[in-house]
Amino acid sequence: MDFNDVREVVLRIISELSRVLVGKELLIKHVVATLVAGGHVLIEGPPGVAKTLLAKALAKAIGGEFRRVQGNPDLLPTDLIGYYIRGLDGSVRFVKGPVFTNVLMFDELNRTPTRVQSALLQVMAEYQVSIEGTTYEVLRPFHIIATEVPTEEEFGTYPLTLNLRDRFWIKCTSGYSSVDEEFEVVKRSDKIYLIDVSEVSSVVDLSSFRELQKSIDKFVYVDDRVVKYIVDLANYLRSHQLVKLGPSHRGSIFMYRISKVLALINGRDYVIPDDVKELAIEVFTHRIELRRGAEVEGRTPQDLVNEALSKVPVPKE
Repeated sequence: MDFNDVREVVLRIISELSRVLVGKELLIKHVVATLVAGGHVLIEGPPGVAKTLLAKALAKAIGGEFRRVQGNPDLLPTDLIGYYIRGLDGSVRFVKGPVFTNVLMFDELNRTPTRVQSALLQVMAEYQVSIEGTTYEVLRPFHIIATEVPTEEEFGTYPLTLNLRDRFWIKCTSGYSSVDEEFEVVKRSDKIYLIDVSEVSSVVDLSSFRELQKSIDKFVYVDDRVVKYIVDLANYLRSHQLVKLGPSHRGSIFMYRISKVLALINGRDYVIPDDVKELAIEVFTHRIELRRGAEVEGRTPQDLVNEALSKVPVPKE
């Protein structure tokens, strides 16, 4: 595959998702870019705004297996990773949990206690699970698309641990559609309410999708000046007086990777600062922990990322 072949496949995946999701162009673009780059996605938004439909349609488009977990306070790690069944005859059988899939939809992740979050973290970090001293590899590719309930609007939520938040490459927002978009959604509701993705075609098989992910390394170039721009943005946020904890090095790496796919989607074999700017809010914001003084001033992580974008010098050609 050459650059044009890879871009055509990625655009076809985006096109297939657009057939079932109305008015979610930017969300689709950024989620697809993240998965092609190799990452996991966190989506925040109210119920009923097509988050599950997006994940299910994406799994089908890449020829992968889809499974879903509903977050709740009673969820146990074994409900996620699996468990052993021991027979009266002494036999032992391992029952695989839903993490043994290609695209895992974890709905309302922040309704789950920290022990479940820890189990999920191991899968995201190591692509394997450990059960009673035995390690099992999960399928590859493996991607998590998780949803988060806005904590300021709901009771009964558990804040995501810092390490778990940092493992999500990007945090997107899915809100309510416009009146015209909702009109179209309601017209399609005979299928949408069933999360019907029968109209979505498989663009690639899993083997081809893995090769596509690897090809991004060689087909898209990132100049050192753009790399420095990513690093300068992260360091501006880390050193800000209102920031207790800023973006990790992992955040800078994820920005680098996703921006390469975004450049490819936009028809370029090289990354420009505008690619970084487009992703900055979604890559950096959920990695920022503010000091108490920020609340007094009414400042948010998004405010500080916008400030960084306005003050950090942009590399010139």
